[in-house]
Amino acid sequence: MLFLVAALMLFGVVLGTVAHAPLTVTALLAAVIAVWLGVFAIRERHGRRHGTSAN
Repeated sequence: MLFLVAALMLFGVVLGTVAHAPLTVTALLAAVIAVWLGVFAIRERHGRRHGTSAN
């Protein structure tokens, strides 16, 4: 999952509008996305382990 964040950040810096933002802003946003994905993964694992459903 962290590889995905790093790949998207790299593509954003090279190809996207992120290239116009400062590197510190880009790194901060990448960290926020990584935390968001980490929380999602933990919630999914916790939900599957305890048999609860989000639906």
